[in-house]
Amino acid sequence: MCSIFQITCDGAFFNRCLDCFLGKAAYIRNLQDNLDALETELGNLIARKNDVMRRVVDAERQQMRRLDGVQVWASRVDSVKTEADQFIRDGSREIEKLCVGGYCSKNCMSSYKFGKKVAKKLRDVRSLISEGVFEVVADRAPESVADERPTERTVVGLQSQLEQVWRCLVEESAGIIGLYGMGGVGKTTLLTHINNKFLESPTNFDCVIWVVVSKDLRLEKIQEDIGKKIGLVGDSWKSKSVEEKAVDIFRSLREKRFVLLLDDIWERVDLTKVGIPLPGPKNTTSKVVFTTRFIDVCGSMEVDRKFQVACLSEKDAWELFREKVGEETLQSHHDIDELAQIVVKECGGLPLALITIGRAMAYRKKAEQWRRAIEELRRSASEFAGLGKEVYPLLKFSYDSLQNDTVRSCFLYCCLYPEDYGILKWDLIDCWFGEGFFGESDRSGAENQGYDILETLVRACLLEEVEDDEVKMHDVIRDMAIWITCEIEKEKRNFLVRAGAGLKEAPGVKGWENVRRLSLMQNQIETLAEVPTCPHLLTLFFDFNKELKMIADGFFQFTPSLKVLKMSNCLNLKLPIGMSELGSSLELLDISYTGIRELRVLRMFATGLGIFHEAPEDSVLFGGGEVLVQELLGLKYLEVLELTLGSYHALQILLSSNKLKSCIRSLYLELTGDTASIIDATAFADLNHLNELYIFKGIELEELKIDYTEIVRKRREPFVFRSLHCVIMVSCRKLKDVTFLVFAPNLKSLLVDGCDAMEEIISVGKFAETPEMMGHISPFENLQMLDLTALPELKSIYWKPLPFTHLKEMEVLRCDRLEKLPLDSNSSKERKFVICGYTKWWNRLQWEDEATQIAFRSCFQPMGVLSGGRKI
Repeated sequence: MCSIFQITCDGAFFNRCLDCFLGKAAYIRNLQDNLDALETELGNLIARKNDVMRRVVDAERQQMRRLDGVQVWASRVDSVKTEADQFIRDGSREIEKLCVGGYCSKNCMSSYKFGKKVAKKLRDVRSLISEGVFEVVADRAPESVADERPTERTVVGLQSQLEQVWRCLVEESAGIIGLYGMGGVGKTTLLTHINNKFLESPTNFDCVIWVVVSKDLRLEKIQEDIGKKIGLVGDSWKSKSVEEKAVDIFRSLREKRFVLLLDDIWERVDLTKVGIPLPGPKNTTSKVVFTTRFIDVCGSMEVDRKFQVACLSEKDAWELFREKVGEETLQSHHDIDELAQIVVKECGGLPLALITIGRAMAYRKKAEQWRRAIEELRRSASEFAGLGKEVYPLLKFSYDSLQNDTVRSCFLYCCLYPEDYGILKWDLIDCWFGEGFFGESDRSGAENQGYDILETLVRACLLEEVEDDEVKMHDVIRDMAIWITCEIEKEKRNFLVRAGAGLKEAPGVKGWENVRRLSLMQNQIETLAEVPTCPHLLTLFFDFNKELKMIADGFFQFTPSLKVLKMSNCLNLKLPIGMSELGSSLELLDISYTGIRELRVLRMFATGLGIFHEAPEDSVLFGGGEVLVQELLGLKYLEVLELTLGSYHALQILLSSNKLKSCIRSLYLELTGDTASIIDATAFADLNHLNELYIFKGIELEELKIDYTEIVRKRREPFVFRSLHCVIMVSCRKLKDVTFLVFAPNLKSLLVDGCDAMEEIISVGKFAETPEMMGHISPFENLQMLDLTALPELKSIYWKPLPFTHLKEMEVLRCDRLEKLPLDSNSSKERKFVICGYTKWWNRLQWEDEATQIAFRSCFQPMGVLSGGRKI
């Protein structure tokens, strides 16, 4: 018995079921066609993407930024491609399941689901193709918050400190942050990574400004760097004053959230004068971060937080050193790894030392080379104390490792330039050539050698290549070089470097005497008022002293060895003062960009000595210099004149010209063939600027006559030779006195030598002619050096004791008839001067009283023992 079930349905329901069945069956029936279409359309989509991305790459090369819509579309294409590729790979397996001519499947459900996914992916691909039509693929990128700066790939040992400072910048309210530590410890590296981190990590800051300050603090330079970053440029802005620029900077920055990074400051930077809105309670959105070597600067800058950048730990130091030396070297000998760790300990964790020495050791693959390096480091570093004694001997190892003395000399020469100064390669090589570092090489050979040496120094990390034509010295390396020249190799090198030191006055010339190379460049020196004595000076830099207006008379008088002289960019320097005194040794003279135009100074002191009587008629020296004096009358711009003449007649011509009399500073009279027995010294009274008077070999000269009565009657005061500082009389055989010098109150140096008839220095008889003057004059009040030599008839210097308040040295030789010096107890109050002579002469001297003799006993130095002073 069976049961019969009857299902009743209307036509509409049946049709819907049929449509559903046929629709699902279509996924199976069309699977092969859809897979073929998917592969074709996917190829079209990839081609479309490639076309779009080529346009994107071209735009990005032009510093443009791809549109977000393009980026999203490209990402979707990549995702769809991955899925479509998988469908295509799986398609063959699903096709094998089909039967009944592809209208049915052995596993209908599986084929249905797969066919449905393929169909959907085909629609997605076609949709992306239609969406991939872009008229514009990129737009102009906004200016980056910070300018990326080059730096080391890794931050060995600085990562934790970088994170600390970064948190302080973005999370805390600290406005001014100081990073302090010794030179070469990595402060600039840390600040550079902070700068670059603003490009990697989004913040609320609008701009990050980087400024290198250095030792030569110049607000104008800081303002220029800030202006470039915030769009304040152009000649009109550059021409504004510091105060005006400060207002512009303030207006621009007060509306911004900024970070100001100041690298390498040596003293307080007045941020207000620069124009920086000060971070504080009312301005917590902006920050200032700086690096310095001195913790005191953190105090003067009123920091909210300070971080000490210390030397690396042993672990970090070893990691950094390994990186610089390289595994190949460390593994080249089984002892080197252990020896390298000893070298690391000698470096004391200073990154700059680790990097410099690590690179120097990078290709030393013999254990003996490492042992020798350790010995050298320890020998130089045994007595370190403080910065100079802890750091520089380590850095000096790279210097000692240079090939030869020529390369070492070239390296040390670079420290004459200021900190952070871009040194032009060709200019530096010119200086090396002028100094003679390249021996007998011709110009072409010297240039090639110079560029080779520069490359050597760059490879040794002792110089940094800034541009193709510029190099510079790291400031710690520069300090080390100065330390070598001024302390370690002082006798051999002896530099004096004050370049870029912010000087307004030159260092005292007393410290220049033994200097070989001197740099005062890039300061604000206004005058060089002292005359140096530098017999060994080879190089002198005082270029870029834009305020320099005056150089003292005779500045180059005692620089006979000078080879390189640079005084370019001294814009206000208009007088070539002392230029005529530059000797034949000069190889390089740079006066570019100065105000020098016309000859105003002529120095011919001691020029033509011994040849006046041999001079031909066409020589300016003919007639004892008479022709020369006539030529000088044509120099309308002449202001300073130092001259040598060979006759009294030439002197009379000179004294007839008011113009030349107003110019004369020094006068050298060589009277070898002259017959004049009397020279009217009264005429010298009109030489208001005469500083020096030399009279040499006045064979017939008996008297330097002066009309004392006329002076008393016609002049308001008796001192007529106020400018006269130095007088030398040599081999004037008949001259009996130099009484006219009582009218030279500022005389500092007097030398009388070989004047056989000299009986008195100051004649009491001539003074007796004008008794009214006796109480008004006390000669030699400012005299510092008195040298009396070979005066066999000399009996008196002065007839009564003199105070000699400024005298430093008195030298008396072969003056056997001089039995009394013009000294008493008043002269002995200071007793600072030295009396040099022969013991026999000293022992027979007569004294004013016993107290005076006792007082001056300690002042005497027998000949052969000098006081350190020089003979006049």
